[in-house]
Amino acid sequence: MAEKRDYYEILGVNKSASKDEIKSAYRKLAKKYHPDNKETGNEAKFKEIQEAYDILYDDQKRSAYDQFGHAAFEQAGGNPGANPFQGGFSGFGGFGDLGDIINSFFTGGRGQARANPNQPRRGNDEIKRIRIDFMDAINGKDIEVPIEVDEQCPTCHGSGAKSASDISTCSQCGGKGYVSVKRQSLFGSIASQEICPSCGGKGKTIKNKCPDCLGKGYIHKKKNIKVHIPAGINHGQQIVSRGNGERGVNGGPNGDLYFEILVKPHEYFLRDGNDISLEIPLDFVDACLGTKVDVPTVYGDMTLTIPSGSQPGQILRMKGCGVKDLRSGKPGDQYIKLNIKVPTSLSKGQKELLEKLRDTRGKDEGLFAKFKKMFKK
Repeated sequence: MAEKRDYYEILGVNKSASKDEIKSAYRKLAKKYHPDNKETGNEAKFKEIQEAYDILYDDQKRSAYDQFGHAAFEQAGGNPGANPFQGGFSGFGGFGDLGDIINSFFTGGRGQARANPNQPRRGNDEIKRIRIDFMDAINGKDIEVPIEVDEQCPTCHGSGAKSASDISTCSQCGGKGYVSVKRQSLFGSIASQEICPSCGGKGKTIKNKCPDCLGKGYIHKKKNIKVHIPAGINHGQQIVSRGNGERGVNGGPNGDLYFEILVKPHEYFLRDGNDISLEIPLDFVDACLGTKVDVPTVYGDMTLTIPSGSQPGQILRMKGCGVKDLRSGKPGDQYIKLNIKVPTSLSKGQKELLEKLRDTRGKDEGLFAKFKKMFKK
C-alpha cells in the first residue's frame, strides 16, 4: 500500500495555516482537479485534496492529525476483523480503529468531530445570476438588483428575547450548550459530550420572545442593492456583495452573495476576450479602388481605410478599438471582416462603364482565361 502524503503538503499550506488559508487552497485545487474539468481534471488527486481538506478544516480532526498523523484515521493492524486481544500489544496495533478511539473522546463515539454549538459560525456564500446588455458590459453601469436576505433583528440585536431580563442560562448545561455523558466501552467508562436536549445547544433559554422576530434573532428582508458593473466585465465573471449571503449561526456574520454576470449577445458585435469582431458589407468598386469608411465600434464610429484591391473575407485590424481590460484598462482590438458585394442589377450607365473596363484588358488577360491555360500545359 502506498504511503499517504502529508495533508498540509497536499493542500500546499504550512502547519500554522489559518482556516481561511486552508479553505482558499482547497477551492483553488479542487477547481483545478475536479473530474468535470476536461483539461486538468484528476479524480485521484481530487479525492486526495478532499480528504486533506475534510481533516484540516475540522478543528478536532486537525488536532488529532497533528498529534497522531494518519494513524488517527486508519484501521490499526490492517485487519478489520482481527481479534483485538490477539497478538499482544504493539504500539496501537491490535486495538481496532484508532480513529474511532480518538473520535470517541471528542464526540461520544459518533465518529465525527463536533464543533462547539455555541461558537459563532459564518453563513454560506450564495450565488445569483444577473443578465445584462452587451454594451453595459463594455462601458460599465450601476444597476439595482432585488434580493432577499436575513438580517440581525434591530429590536433584540440578535438575542431573540423581548428584553435582556428574559434571557436565562440553561439550567441543565449551565450555559455550555452540551452535557457530559458516560458510556461503557472495551476500555471502560468513556466520558463524552452531547448537545444539551433542553436548550438545543444554545446554552440559554428565553422566557419572552422578541415580538418583531419571534425569537429567531433575525428578520427576513426584501430590498434592492446597487451593483456596480465594471467596464470590460465578461460573460461568466462574478461580482461579490459582502454580507448579503446566507445568515450566520450564533451571531456569526452572513456569508457573501456572488453575482454571476450573463451578457446578452449583440446583434452585430462578437466578443472574443478583449477583442471585437465585426463583418461589414463593401461594394466591389470600393474594394477595387480603396476607400475610407466610418465603421461602428463599441465606442462609436471610427474611420477605417480600406486598401485598394481588398479581397472578399479579408480581415482588417483596428488597433485599440476593442474592450478595455478589466484590470489593466488596456484595450483590445477590433477586427473587420470584409463582405464584398457584387450587384445583382446594373443601370445602363454602370454597364457601359464596366464594359469599357473589360475592353481595356486583352482577351486572354481575364481570370478565367488564365485558369483555362493551366489545363493546356
